[in-house]
Amino acid sequence: MKSAIYPGSFDPVTYGHLDIIKRASEMFDEVIVSVLDNKKKTPLFSVEERVKMLEETTKDLTNVKIDSFSGLLVDYAHSIHVPIIIRGLRAITDFEYELQNAQTNRVLSNGTVDTLFLTTSLEYAYLSSSGVKEIAAFHGDISHGVPPLVEQAILQKFPKES
Repeated sequence: MKSAIYPGSFDPVTYGHLDIIKRASEMFDEVIVSVLDNKKKTPLFSVEERVKMLEETTKDLTNVKIDSFSGLLVDYAHSIHVPIIIRGLRAITDFEYELQNAQTNRVLSNGTVDTLFLTTSLEYAYLSSSGVKEIAAFHGDISHGVPPLVEQAILQKFPKES
């Protein structure tokens, strides 16, 4: 069985993330979407909240499993015996950053973990979690970037003042 990991912060999950997840699920027998628990960042949503949002928004994709991890991605990949990492690319700046990470992961894994890049569908090329959060903070319309369930959760974090 061919499995792949799609790691990320997913804070929050966007339509761009879901596009990559859906497309990866068509290529692999199993896709493990793994939420990174990065102790150095202060996310809008807890790891548990992000996992629940991903579980709900991917529930129709039967070969997608949601998980979380902390530490080095290659250590996590080895622990679950998955040799392929999926990363999405929006722009050339993403490529430079992701290429360096892919090369580092390959070295750290002694050549046992590879990275597969998927370019984001054009309709989501502008979209980022940080952009969604910034728009929400100013009470702008985020419905074009996230599913309704995620939109409601974000709006609760940025209530309008009366």
